[in-house]
Amino acid sequence: FYRTIAQGPFHCRRCGGDRQYRRRAGRRWFTLFFIPVIPLNSVGEHVQCTTCRARNLTDALSQPTTAQMQAALPAGMRAAAAAMLRSGDPASPAARQRAIEAVTGSGVPGYGEAALDGDLGQSFEAIRSALNQVGAQLTIQAREWYLAEVIRIGLADRPLTESERHAALAIGADLGMTQAQVIGVIAMTEQSADRD
Repeated sequence: FYRTIAQGPFHCRRCGGDRQYRRRAGRRWFTLFFIPVIPLNSVGEHVQCTTCRARNLTDALSQPTTAQMQAALPAGMRAAAAAMLRSGDPASPAARQRAIEAVTGSGVPGYGEAALDGDLGQSFEAIRSALNQVGAQLTIQAREWYLAEVIRIGLADRPLTESERHAALAIGADLGMTQAQVIGVIAMTEQSADRD
């Protein structure tokens, strides 16, 4: 017999979208005339989609939903933009404008100077967790694009300082990139900025 121990939204691999799930735990029972009398051993847990009824392993709950991804992308960009600005000149008008454009482009309409000042006061741990969430959801190419957007904030007041390079390395590491990948993205972004 199975009983439901949790419910909520998840990304169903079979349906290919966000659906509701039931997390169910099973147990074998000794029955007497089809009536469960004595509990025996546990048979494990699974996650069942309420739409298609597919049964999944419980690790299916670690897959982010579309809503979680939509919230993580702007939160990560806000954190990364604040980290890059803090490593350079947070008062630079060109860098601040580029940071506002990057955050607005990531899906935060109405983001402005006041919100940017609030983000500059974030703790280092809040920045790292936001970037870790984004990095877990993005492909390698998307991580590179994401990091290039952040590097352009530092390049807005030309050229990248040593502390901005270190910030880019830290942001790339939090996104799940290797040091070689980050150095390559920095070099390509600087080259494209020089051509502009």
